[in-house]
Amino acid sequence: MRNEKFEKVVNLSGRILEPRYALSFVVIIAAIFRLLPLRYHYLFGYDPYFHLAYIEESLRAGYWINFYPLASAPWGQLFDNSWHPLGFYATPVFVWKLLKIFGVSLYDAFRVTAPIFGVLTVAFFYLAVLNFYGKKEAFFSSFFLAIMYGHVFRSMANYYRGDNYMLFWYSVALFGISLAFKYKRRAWRYKRYMFYLIPAFASGFASAFWTAYYPIFLFLLGNAMFLAIGAFILDKRNYFKHSIALTLSTALGVLFANYLGGHLRYGMLGGKKWLAKKLVEKFGLNLGRIKDVYLLIHLKYLVPLALLVILVLMMISRVIKDKKQRAVLILIFSIVGVLLVFSKFEILKELSSGFGIFKESPILETQHSTFSDLWSAYNIGMLLSLLFILRLTPKRVKIADFLSLGLIFPSIYMIYTWTRFLFIGSMAVALMSGAGLIALYEQLSAFNLDKRKILALNLSIVILLSMGFAIGFSRVKAERPLINDHWVGSLTWLENNSYENDIVLAWWDYGAWVEYYARRGTVAQMVPNQGVARYLLGDLSERWAMNSGVDYIIVSYDTALKFSAVLDTVNVSKEDHALVVLPLVSKFGTLLFEKDGYKIVAQPGERWQILVNAGGQVFSPREVFLEYRNNLTKLTFKGEKVGNAYIYINLNYGYAVLMSEKTFNTTLAKLMFTDEYAKDYELVYSDGGYIKIFKFKHPNVVVERNNSEIIFKFENATGTDLGVFAYLENGTLVFEKWYPVKDLKEFELPAEVNGTIIRYIYSKKKTVLDRGVFRIDGR
Repeated sequence: MRNEKFEKVVNLSGRILEPRYALSFVVIIAAIFRLLPLRYHYLFGYDPYFHLAYIEESLRAGYWINFYPLASAPWGQLFDNSWHPLGFYATPVFVWKLLKIFGVSLYDAFRVTAPIFGVLTVAFFYLAVLNFYGKKEAFFSSFFLAIMYGHVFRSMANYYRGDNYMLFWYSVALFGISLAFKYKRRAWRYKRYMFYLIPAFASGFASAFWTAYYPIFLFLLGNAMFLAIGAFILDKRNYFKHSIALTLSTALGVLFANYLGGHLRYGMLGGKKWLAKKLVEKFGLNLGRIKDVYLLIHLKYLVPLALLVILVLMMISRVIKDKKQRAVLILIFSIVGVLLVFSKFEILKELSSGFGIFKESPILETQHSTFSDLWSAYNIGMLLSLLFILRLTPKRVKIADFLSLGLIFPSIYMIYTWTRFLFIGSMAVALMSGAGLIALYEQLSAFNLDKRKILALNLSIVILLSMGFAIGFSRVKAERPLINDHWVGSLTWLENNSYENDIVLAWWDYGAWVEYYARRGTVAQMVPNQGVARYLLGDLSERWAMNSGVDYIIVSYDTALKFSAVLDTVNVSKEDHALVVLPLVSKFGTLLFEKDGYKIVAQPGERWQILVNAGGQVFSPREVFLEYRNNLTKLTFKGEKVGNAYIYINLNYGYAVLMSEKTFNTTLAKLMFTDEYAKDYELVYSDGGYIKIFKFKHPNVVVERNNSEIIFKFENATGTDLGVFAYLENGTLVFEKWYPVKDLKEFELPAEVNGTIIRYIYSKKKTVLDRGVFRIDGR
């Protein structure tokens, strides 16, 4: 009876591993994890709102807008110089057109586009590993990829990022390579090399979907190089041909990517983009027909170097026959080669460090990954990946393991370098985990275990998978939208109570929200902005705001939580600019706010009693402001030992802010926590302490439309001149003229003005009073 049960368990586990069942299983698991966020209506993060706003504005215009006035106001932004290729934006529209017959909106189509490609990545990854290794490795590797938060979080519903496409196309490329490996029969002796067209076109197509798609070329070239090393060490000379074919396929991919760039916009190192210009000037490059810096480097340096190394290995393999000697030789060549290449070719050194980008941004995504980051992204896969070393033993290693190292080594470097690369590195970790676990299983099974021990071993694996599933599921389930009803309500109000050419200043994280919900231009979005940071800290005056065309300033509870990021953006000392947000933890008689060793004890009364406990030191604050219901008042309170502390208490939302004097005197603090701001600001919206919107009162230009007429109206009309600059969609200046407008209250845009985009400057002699940008066709 026991034997029958044992056989049933073994047969069931074997059936699950069969490709027709295993593929369906991992696809379903991947879909469940990635569709779980659909239970929320709002999108996750910040960037997706920017992308969706651009898609909607382009659909409204009837073509893909290039000159986009909502970004980087008051100048607007050229998309072909800044953002992603058109495939990134067109794909959700394509999905929407397929699904709208079922009543699916563009918003919902946008929400489900990422999981579609995330699940497809898991499917192609399974098929590739199946051909490279076998059904066991394929099942476990793809299962880990399906449940890893490191892959889920950028391929899940409600989130939209370009690296999801790059990894999808790499999975397609891997599948193409695996087909070339799979067909070994004599009839396919030469035909199988045609499969290398798949990675060629996959790498080229990746350029149409993400501005930073270049890792796919590094992975594929790494696959080719390690494939040649494997052919050399294992004495499998036939795989030299595969290595050469794969290297040449990347060259074809470069040509295809360069062609697509001319039609769908180049990547971040191509065309007229600032980083491309910087590198061309620094290294004296001549882009010529290849109009992308990386593509030129790949074609001019990396492909020839790779082919040279492969040919050298082929020649040496005819002389040195001992495998151990070959392995030692590879180790020596690798060390010397890396040192020589990076000492002689500075541009390749720059390439490995991301052309200096790694040093510039203080945002979380560009920090080194910590153990906590790795565990959050990969959970048990982080530990199981170490088992891949078992595959590299002399008796077990196979040619597919060497090819895998071409993915693994660059991924490890990328994972260490930036936390945002945790997603791209997830495929390598999943492969190492799945293949490594099977290597351990086979090694233990070789000890002639009895049936009970084999059953225990199988149960252990089931428990491991269950743990990974539970940890991954709980991590995805814990994900929440950052935006909330407070933001949506305030920005909807702003859209309904401001003009189309009005410009908003908010901390850069929230710029994309402003653009989507309010459809107003923002000074900063997507990347840190030192000007905004300095303005919030009070280092820049109202004249800077006028010169930037600012009409509204948004401050918020969320901005206070990010105060340390504001300081980091301009490298300001955190010792002098202290700010701590403390939640209300007790309100029975005495109010207690507490967090991280800081306490505020407040006893309400005619004269409040308020004490601060900071690291064991107890003192009274200098000033306290209380916001409750619709009132913001300065409290009178008792205090003897007064410290360098200023407090804002909000009883509407249950929090307090403890500040130093320098922080209290910043523009952010004055606007958000007091009623003692300058007369140039007018509070026009407040929800009682979560979000506040101020109108910046200055000589302002309002754009109004009367049928086909565009009229400039001047509020506080102290200006003397109006400069009008008209541009085409590609950014070409086609009209420029200054008009005298002294003492005028309004001015109609002359018929002589042509173009698509209008920039204007309202000035008093040489002093800029206001700026703005708008589309003649109404955005």
